Amino acid sequence: MGYRVAVVGATGNVGREMLNILAEREFPVDDIAALASRKSLGTEVSFGERTLKTLDLDTFDFAGWDMALFAIGSDATKKYAPIAAKAGCVVIDNSSLYRYDPEVPLIVPEVNPDAIVGYSNKNIIANPNCSTAQMVVALKPLHDRARIKRVVVSTYQSVSGSGKEAMDELWNQTKGLYVPGQEVEPSVYPKQIAFNVIPHIDVFMEDGFTKEEWKMVAETKKIVDPAIKVVATCVRVPVFVGHSEAVNVEFEDVLDEDEAREILRESPGLLVVDKREAGGYVTPIECVGDYATYVSRIRTDPTVENGLVLWIVSDNLRKGAALNAVQIAELLGRRVLKKGDMPATVA
Repeated sequence: MGYRVAVVGATGNVGREMLNILAEREFPVDDIAALASRKSLGTEVSFGERTLKTLDLDTFDFAGWDMALFAIGSDATKKYAPIAAKAGCVVIDNSSLYRYDPEVPLIVPEVNPDAIVGYSNKNIIANPNCSTAQMVVALKPLHDRARIKRVVVSTYQSVSGSGKEAMDELWNQTKGLYVPGQEVEPSVYPKQIAFNVIPHIDVFMEDGFTKEEWKMVAETKKIVDPAIKVVATCVRVPVFVGHSEAVNVEFEDVLDEDEAREILRESPGLLVVDKREAGGYVTPIECVGDYATYVSRIRTDPTVENGLVLWIVSDNLRKGAALNAVQIAELLGRRVLKKGDMPATVA
């Protein structure tokens, strides 16, 4: 036996990745539906060696389907997720709509798998923000050992986090700088993204932080520990895929860099590449298409007591979005629905 799975938003970057990863990981699927808006009706998408034609989300009946992986914006999710959930289909939502709802579990399977039991409150599970997901995978095993007091993180986030139009804008602006008459003015972003960095992701809040920065704070507290103090600066950089983070961590207990390195090497979902030489670290271009979250540049922070500094890199379309959603689906099947054989690990 297997599962009946719907992917909602199947023509977008994340939706396509969800389909790819479901196929790659041989998710036990009996039936799969690729759903999209009416304007994309009939668009072909790949699922392993199969080609699927998208179905109309507006008219789709979720009754009898086991789970739906949502990769559409919050506004559309607000309309369609309750319909699916009411029909008995468990929603795994990639938008920010339900992340902060106390009745909806926010899950990174390597970090807080036991939270899966809370799915039954609303038949909905939330997928965290891409920048949060890769950070907490690295923080949790260190927190279990030495208790994290404070995190200071600066992100270097790729344009794919803003969708296909943002990727096109970076590409076209870059070309336009070299071809007279083909210059491209910013439209997705408030300033030029080509050969530039923009310290602004999502909307500004009254306290001067952006909503993306607030998300990292709120989600880390919900997923790992509400006692952790977090401050973030989130920056968009001219990289197509792959988010990077420089993370300063302050602990309650002593934890030296050597022990931290060994803990991270043994933790699920992580790969440590940390040679103190030119090229002995991972950059975004090297993580594209990989499942793992990479940790490099592990070193002591001499400015605080019990401090470490980490460099964390991951494919944001995978671990930051699609992979984490599929891992949640595997966790749901393994622990709750139990209709098909699931992988034994979350890595």
